[in-house]
Amino acid sequence: MIGFLGGTGPEGRGLALRLALAGERVMLGSRDLAKARQAAERVKAKAPSAQVLAAENAQVAAQADIVFVVVPYEAQAAVLKPLAEVLARKVVVSAVAPVVFAQGRFAAVPVPEGSAAAQAQRLLPRSQVVAAFHHVSAVDLWVPDRVVEGDVVACSDYQAGKERVMALVRRIPNLRPVDGDGLENARYVEEVTALLLSINRLHNARTMIKIVGLS
Repeated sequence: MIGFLGGTGPEGRGLALRLALAGERVMLGSRDLAKARQAAERVKAKAPSAQVLAAENAQVAAQADIVFVVVPYEAQAAVLKPLAEVLARKVVVSAVAPVVFAQGRFAAVPVPEGSAAAQAQRLLPRSQVVAAFHHVSAVDLWVPDRVVEGDVVACSDYQAGKERVMALVRRIPNLRPVDGDGLENARYVEEVTALLLSINRLHNARTMIKIVGLS
């Protein structure tokens, strides 16, 4: 089962929808069970035959095999700290990009650990944290028949966990996983989010990244 901590937001719902359409069982989590149920119903409305569940974050962490973190950066530490034991030995996907919009511009937020994914790994020392899915448009994910095309860079210090996440990327048509090496590279992937958001705002677009030159 694929779980989503903070899965009631656009990114969590969008990823859950696409993976549910691909045949994965998904569970949307929240601190508020009512919100989780509401989000799950919205996903079910677009994928009636899919297996879509709802629960509080702690239950999601306990029951899911792969757990996505899709909470805002400022909430990440509070969400993950109490879940360290239950998430031990599990693959945890950090899709968090610390970005702020101020004075008319998007900017990356400095993180003491270097990246949100590195912070997650510090908080979850027995988990396999994989940074991925930062640049996939939540708006496009939420439209089932819309083509979502681009590369998803995955960074982790755990190759086995990274391979599992890259296999999930392949479940979504037209997305290609790219091995981005160790978790130290997650900072660069996260920071690109601010650039893409700036480009999107300037050009009224929804952009992704595509890495050329790979065979």
